[in-house]
Amino acid sequence: MTKEKTKFIQSIYIPASFVLVIILVKIIESILGISFVNFGLYPRTIHGLLGIITSPLLHSNIEHLFSNVFPLLVLGVSIDYFYSDSSKKVFLISYFLTGLLVWIFARESYHIGASGVVYALFSFMFFSGILKRDKRSITLSLLVVFLYGGLIYGVFPIKEGVSWESHLIGVIVGLFTAVFFRKKDIYKRYDWEDERLEEDVRNLEVSYKKGYQAES
Repeated sequence: MTKEKTKFIQSIYIPASFVLVIILVKIIESILGISFVNFGLYPRTIHGLLGIITSPLLHSNIEHLFSNVFPLLVLGVSIDYFYSDSSKKVFLISYFLTGLLVWIFARESYHIGASGVVYALFSFMFFSGILKRDKRSITLSLLVVFLYGGLIYGVFPIKEGVSWESHLIGVIVGLFTAVFFRKKDIYKRYDWEDERLEEDVRNLEVSYKKGYQAES
């Protein structure tokens, strides 16, 4: 197994484990016929502090759940693969700092769902591409916008019952992590890129020699 393939497989572990946990929580709710919404994040209350930890694991329904599952997997794997030095710290900050700021600033209502984390990861990848200015990061940034550009509408209080505060705060946290870790995960050329470069150099040498011999 190649080094890059092993790295990709390893990058799946944490995002997939997180997704499995939130799916399992929803399954337990469905089997028992109960709701864990009271374990959600309720701003500026003592009992709501627990929600900083538990709220990203809770979802109101299946549609709400799967609206977060696929972005979590795609963004989580991408960050873990391409930004491996800072990925775990980015995830933890996205998880806990977003929750804490929602607890401080959001309106008084139960806030549940992993969308705040999704927005933080989305924002991190987008702004990392702008700040790092290397081709890989810029390409990833454009790809994220192409796949999830519609998320931007979620930062506005358009739809009733949606925690737009979590979305907006997630974007701010993602920007913070992108700035904070901007000097980490500096892009290094992959082996196959080096091999291609060496091949191009050899081809140029051959062409130069043929041209030199023809002139002689």
